[in-house]
Amino acid sequence: MTKSDAGAIVRAARVKAGLTWAELATELDAPLVWTTAALLGQHPMTAEQARRTAELLELDEDVQTALRDQPYRAGETSASSDPTIYRFHEAISVYGPALKELIHEEFGDGIMSAINFSIDIKRRPHPDGDRVVVTLDGKFLDYRW
Repeated sequence: MTKSDAGAIVRAARVKAGLTWAELATELDAPLVWTTAALLGQHPMTAEQARRTAELLELDEDVQTALRDQPYRAGETSASSDPTIYRFHEAISVYGPALKELIHEEFGDGIMSAINFSIDIKRRPHPDGDRVVVTLDGKFLDYRW
């Protein structure tokens, strides 16, 4: 079973179980966006995290194994070769599906505007080296049917 297959099974099982991504993150004692990305196949989980997820969502051993596997993260061939710009492509490639799930869970069916939008960048001191903090702030636009 691929990590992508496992992610689809997790998505369906989460809805069936009536659990939110935030509740799963709390149960796994892990950050929300990381947990969502891992459950969608973008990060390897520990054996204990995979076991607990399987217990919560009634998943079989094949899914547990896939959740523990190291993902294959292929870079986009059309992405810029500039290292800084490429890292933005990489971050969205890894975390984009998780952010989409979390936006829909928190706000409903819609998108984050890139027109009614602001962006900011700041330096945050850190003992392991200064951090780059990028804030994307877009208006939520719901789909109206």
